[in-house]
Amino acid sequence: MTTPPPILYHPIGVLHTPFNEPAGMPIQPSGARGVCGTAELYPEFVAGLRDLAGFSHIILLYHFHRAPAPRLSVTPFLDTEARGIFATRAPARPNPIGLSIVRLLRCEGATLYLENLDMLDGTPLLDIKPYVSAFDSFVAERTGWLEAAEGRVAQIRADERFGES
Repeated sequence: MTTPPPILYHPIGVLHTPFNEPAGMPIQPSGARGVCGTAELYPEFVAGLRDLAGFSHIILLYHFHRAPAPRLSVTPFLDTEARGIFATRAPARPNPIGLSIVRLLRCEGATLYLENLDMLDGTPLLDIKPYVSAFDSFVAERTGWLEAAEGRVAQIRADERFGES
């Protein structure tokens, strides 16, 4: 199989959070409860926010703009053993795309006021989707290697493992 041509995306805005460095920040929204910030959309995308305010939660897709070089094997924060990158949420991915489900507090013009943010300040925002529990919520039947880490997720903070390369 040949590699297809590159895909090009352009940010629709930028995320503003209290986190300026990867070390010490929460690694998932569940560990970022109460952490507030904003998404500032570029003017040409503001019309797309119509009707979003009716949702309590949204899905943010963003670019890990300070991710290290891609690796196919990483030692994730919740483990001491190397795992395949696709069995983790580490940012050192072939396509450094992040996904977070966050609380939408309110919309004001081009600004979304958000809670439970787990990304770096200045992160380029790629897309926004409404979170719909009827579509997006599943009870996991198995969670692989993470079963051993159950109960520790909210306590884990990022360290130097996935800092800039």
